[in-house]
Amino acid sequence: MASSTDLSRINESSDTGKQQNRVVAEEEWLQKWEANNIGFHNEQGHPLLKKHLDLLLNGRSGLRIFFPLCGKAVEMKWLADMGHNVIGVEFSEQALKDFFTEQNLSYSEESIPEISKAKVFKSTSGNISLYCCSIYDLSSKIAGKFDGIWDRGALVAVNPCDRERYANLMLSLMDKNCSYLLATVSYDPNKYKGLKGSATSS
Repeated sequence: MASSTDLSRINESSDTGKQQNRVVAEEEWLQKWEANNIGFHNEQGHPLLKKHLDLLLNGRSGLRIFFPLCGKAVEMKWLADMGHNVIGVEFSEQALKDFFTEQNLSYSEESIPEISKAKVFKSTSGNISLYCCSIYDLSSKIAGKFDGIWDRGALVAVNPCDRERYANLMLSLMDKNCSYLLATVSYDPNKYKGLKGSATSS
């Protein structure tokens, strides 16, 4: 369970070194998808989500579950098949179309009046809605609030200078009893220089 204290304390320290000033433009992510340079995508689904699913669901059914920077995560269909409503956001339109194609799901495409040039892709079943836009353009007024959030790599993917902004956005999207499940890797920064994107425990 995440609280406002947990998420609002996301800060960078000297341990992250040069990563404090790292800036990855949205165009770079688009290029990765175009070149199929997506080693971060797991075709089998993330094992930690399966292992700790009970923490996310907390005995509840029919939840609204959010996937920030969702890509074409196969877990979205997995949770939708369980009866949950899945909402994702991703800047790459190709990633979202690939998701529906690879999962053999028919979908509709709609514009989002509140966000210029943005789209939302909805499964014909009605329980998967994927927004194609900058994550920072999304709000609870557009997407509603969520009962659960599965953050697999989104926190570390955003630029360090945007971490506080990202944390505040997540807080604004969380319903009262929302469960926030965050996949992390713990390592000693003195022995390993770290990933391209990382965050400290502080």
